[in-house]
Amino acid sequence: MTAPEGRGIGTESTFRILHVSTGNVCRSPITERLTRHALSDRLGDSLGGGLIVESAGTWGHEGAPMEPNAETVLADFGADASGFVGRELLDEHVIRADLVLTATRDHRAQVISMGHSAGLRTFTLKEFTRLVRAIDPATLPDPLSDGMVERARALVRAAAALRGWLLAPSAEADEVNDPYGAPITFFRSIGDEIHQALDPVVTALTGVSARR
Repeated sequence: MTAPEGRGIGTESTFRILHVSTGNVCRSPITERLTRHALSDRLGDSLGGGLIVESAGTWGHEGAPMEPNAETVLADFGADASGFVGRELLDEHVIRADLVLTATRDHRAQVISMGHSAGLRTFTLKEFTRLVRAIDPATLPDPLSDGMVERARALVRAAAALRGWLLAPSAEADEVNDPYGAPITFFRSIGDEIHQALDPVVTALTGVSARR
């Protein structure tokens, strides 16, 4: 895997995860904050061990607050919604990201079309989950001896190598539907989908399972 333009893989001490949806007020804020919450749950005060979690939208509502129903969903999981501000997806976000996780295949295509050698590090969230489940954790660097960042980079390389071999059962299987304007019951179902998709990803990144 060649280093994405501007990233310099192997020289940075951090690993940036970028979650992308359309408006950056529903799905990607939920995914960003649930990822942070899961990392904190597993790693405590070390929050991520060099993992940085951000989000943006392909038609991002720049400066907008999170949708109230999205905040409610985060509260259901005990995650922090405070201080969130919507962002429009920019080239610099893609350039700096080591892993881009999108809500849909269309978002994935939009990110890849921006260039910056993003193809090998951009997946839909559910696609990445499916690929991660097929990776033997024993083949990844030990987060304690090698560091979380090296483990995360290896995980992305392994997932990219599997992509052409492990196909989705259907096109819809890799999608997270947009709850914008929907009632809280639908937001909660989307929150559950995102939470379930994130659990194996965060476990693979950290080597630590969720507390039960």
